[in-house]
Amino acid sequence: MFAMSIPGVHVSSKLPTIKELEGVVSTSEDYRPVPAAIAYNDAIAEAADLYELDPNLIRAVIHAESAFNPFAVSRAGAQGLMQLMPDVAEELDVLDPFDPRQNIFGGARYLRALLDRNKGNIDRAVASYNAGPGAVDRYNGIPPYRETRNYVKTVRTFLKNARRTNAD
Repeated sequence: MFAMSIPGVHVSSKLPTIKELEGVVSTSEDYRPVPAAIAYNDAIAEAADLYELDPNLIRAVIHAESAFNPFAVSRAGAQGLMQLMPDVAEELDVLDPFDPRQNIFGGARYLRALLDRNKGNIDRAVASYNAGPGAVDRYNGIPPYRETRNYVKTVRTFLKNARRTNAD
């Protein structure tokens, strides 16, 4: 929490005024950064509610995609927490893929579409998120790509751990 007063600037009389400390900024010494794994809980919960998703699934995808780094960029060009490709981000109306809230809502919307496309099958939806829906259609299931198979296992592990942690 901080307070600041600028001499010569009129502030409404309804607000308390600072008389002795004009021009001084005070910060709390109790500041502690929020761990990345919980920093986005509000946006995750809101997106999960809006798109009828398990918030732990969104959290697991974020963990697997970017390890909760909102500025992550992959070699392929995927961006942000949920690693949205620029064309997918544009399709999802994500204007700034590095804005955590926009990225989470865009990624959750995409995840919901993939779950619907795969009749609720989480493994196939997650494989589609990684390899693209066309690859999952082409192989009528999880493609034989090592990266995608490992990705599905990783998301499953993170999902299981997130559910266990939130159940405690």
